[in-house]
Parts: sequence; structure tokens; C-alpha cells
Amino acid sequence: MTGLSTVLIVVGLFLAGGVYSFQKQQMPKSVVLLLAIGSAMCLAAGVLRIQGVWE
Repeated sequence: MTGLSTVLIVVGLFLAGGVYSFQKQQMPKSVVLLLAIGSAMCLAAGVLRIQGVWE
């Protein structure tokens, strides 16, 4: 696992925690959606880098 993959996965998990927190605080749906999309993108990029698909 490379350093960038680790960073992307950690940031993705951090953002996923933010989604949960923002949802509990009943923040606007658009903010929660943007945070969820960012989280999914970071997690996907990290996993793809681990698999060697995206270098």
C-alpha cells in the first residue's frame, strides 16, 4: 500500500464520519450530499490505487 492510498482512504473515512455527524445535526441536504460524494471519491481512489488500476 502506498502512502497516497493510505491518505486517500483515511480522508475518505474522515469525510464519512463528517457525513454521519452533519446528518445528525440536520445540516442542509446539499452539504451532506457534497460531503458524501467527496468521501466516496476519496475511498474509491484509494482502493483503485491499492489494486494498481489507477497509478
